[in-house]
Amino acid sequence: MTELDAVELEIVRNQLESVAEEMGEVLIRGAYSPNITERRDCSTALFDADGRLVAQAEHIPVHLGAMPAAVDAVRERDPRPGDVVALNDPFRGGTHLPDITLVSARRARRRDNRLRRLARPPRRRGRHQPREYARRSA
Repeated sequence: MTELDAVELEIVRNQLESVAEEMGEVLIRGAYSPNITERRDCSTALFDADGRLVAQAEHIPVHLGAMPAAVDAVRERDPRPGDVVALNDPFRGGTHLPDITLVSARRARRRDNRLRRLARPPRRRGRHQPREYARRSA
């Protein structure tokens, strides 16, 4: 594996953090729950192929502490690119039942091995509420 110099590393770090931030914005804009749209009670992060945290958005930090366990639980099932797994098991990386975690497997498009290992899986977590309550409170 070719080492990145300091400039390349900073560029890659900023790009990965911007991906995590954009994932969070998409989650917030597309959510029905006021817990996510108004309180922004959600988190997003990127993990490498070995389940190590690579980049995270600046949302709710308590979610980020449980993310590695949820990613490990999904990695045990050997997901393929395009698979999305939803989980909220408190014993498998969930924080509590109202929080639903989505883990999706991705692969890098580039053939550059320096970036390929940073390609999966992105992760999102947010608090939901029953749909009926969301409609009444909106």
